[in-house]
Amino acid sequence: MTNRQNIALGDSAANIRVFIANRPPLTPYQQLCHFRPIQHGEIKNIAEQTGNHWRKIFNVYAKFIFELKTPAFNSWQHYRDRQLLTKDSNTALIFSKPKLTTTNMKEPVINIVLGKTYATELGLAEQCQWISPDFAINHSLGLIISPYFDYRQLSNIKITQLCQLVKQLVQDNA
Repeated sequence: MTNRQNIALGDSAANIRVFIANRPPLTPYQQLCHFRPIQHGEIKNIAEQTGNHWRKIFNVYAKFIFELKTPAFNSWQHYRDRQLLTKDSNTALIFSKPKLTTTNMKEPVINIVLGKTYATELGLAEQCQWISPDFAINHSLGLIISPYFDYRQLSNIKITQLCQLVKQLVQDNA
């Protein structure tokens, strides 16, 4: 992949990198050209201005990380509002095409591409082993293709499956 800088929200040193085909339809995000951490209250602001679509993405991302790591917060909502996609969150929501690497960090990098359609457009779907109609994995790339972060596509049961796949990749690449 190329060496251009990622366009993203979150922690630039994140080991959990989620790649999404679209950006929030607001000027600051459409014009974003670098990695930028989310500021306090920004997720709420995006959700209020753009409606349910982005609210679901942030909620599902927070539920996923909360289940995966059980951060020191009393709920996934509190985690979402206080740490998700912040400077030291170890999470990133990336709008540019993936530059897949698992070797530049202390911990393995987990790359999650949202949606089979996006993964196919990127030429990644055929590089993965499809373990179900919903999930595919490539161990050497630290890559998981996941359903889109939406309640209908990534239910709580599927969030648990995604967490299991991430833990498997971390163990395999440690």
